[in-house]
Amino acid sequence: MTSALTWAYHLEHSTQNTSNPTNAIALLQTQTDALDLRPENKLALKNSKMTSGHDDLLTMDELPEDAETLALKLRGIVLVDHASPLRKWSQAKILSIFDHHVDKGVAPDASPRVFEKVASCTSLVARQMFDEFEKLPGEYHLPHELLELILSAIAIDSGGLEDGTQTDIDISKRVLERSRWADKDLYKQMEKVDEWLSDAKKDLDGLSVRDLLRRDWKGDLVDTLSPRTPTVSLGFASIPYSLEEQIAKTGFGELFHWFALHAAWTASIDVDIDICLNKYKVKTKDGKKKKVREIVLTVRDDQKINRVQALALFKAVYDALEGEKSLGLKKWHRVDELSPMEMVWTHESGAGRKIIRPIVENAVRNWDMDPGTTGRSE
Repeated sequence: MTSALTWAYHLEHSTQNTSNPTNAIALLQTQTDALDLRPENKLALKNSKMTSGHDDLLTMDELPEDAETLALKLRGIVLVDHASPLRKWSQAKILSIFDHHVDKGVAPDASPRVFEKVASCTSLVARQMFDEFEKLPGEYHLPHELLELILSAIAIDSGGLEDGTQTDIDISKRVLERSRWADKDLYKQMEKVDEWLSDAKKDLDGLSVRDLLRRDWKGDLVDTLSPRTPTVSLGFASIPYSLEEQIAKTGFGELFHWFALHAAWTASIDVDIDICLNKYKVKTKDGKKKKVREIVLTVRDDQKINRVQALALFKAVYDALEGEKSLGLKKWHRVDELSPMEMVWTHESGAGRKIIRPIVENAVRNWDMDPGTTGRSE
């Protein structure tokens, strides 16, 4: 969110007095009603006194037309905290990329094109902004609201700079000097901000199961390599509660009701295969806490694929995850209660979405059917 806001602000204001001014807006790949499901973002916006009602942000449901059509009409897009665009934006020209993950080689001619291992992608965007800003013949106004939002993003991503790289630290110093916090000690202030936001991030008890499913959900269409299998809609939800805790939140306390709520949510967004990545802590016999993760795999047969296809796709992803021995997957203790095309595993490998997603996407991409079994859906 902050990376997008920052670069959109810079693009507009750095070109406003030129012969070729740029119109830019920050777009989040989510729905408007899901923005406030991230309490740490709400608090960061409140503390920095950004405009209420998310006036500085555009969400997917606010687009004037579908992304595929709009992609062909735009001057271009900038990727922040993403190494490649979602399939729906694949026809758009990529002007710039800022990312702190693996470079996938997308848009080699983009400029700036920044890939660097840092704690926060916002650090890369802010550094580029400041470098360009300080070379302008006349400085534009940098509102303290934006500066403090930048510091907030870096703080929570870097654990108050404790896990920050030198790049995170250096740009934080530069931003702090121009902010309302200029008289504060950098490390003490970033630690304090991290504590505020981390506490807010944990305050999710009031969210329903549906809200938990969509608050941190990322999905895309995956094209399969075989002409016998259709394009698949795939999504990943990250949830900081165990499945048992989520079941208790249904109000009925029944496993089938959680899956009913999950089915309603995934049907509403036309998803064929959904992966819930749960994480939580349990107490050990010696009183210490250990982190446990769960993977919930569900495949639907009422969207783009029929039941025969769904069963085959489920098996392909199931086998891929089971075959990844580094995960150390163990079947959930209530696995016998699950229906076909549902599976739950637990593990303690520490692997989150960044590791699980490529495994699943690769399995979907290589999914095939026996000749004559089915044809590609249109």
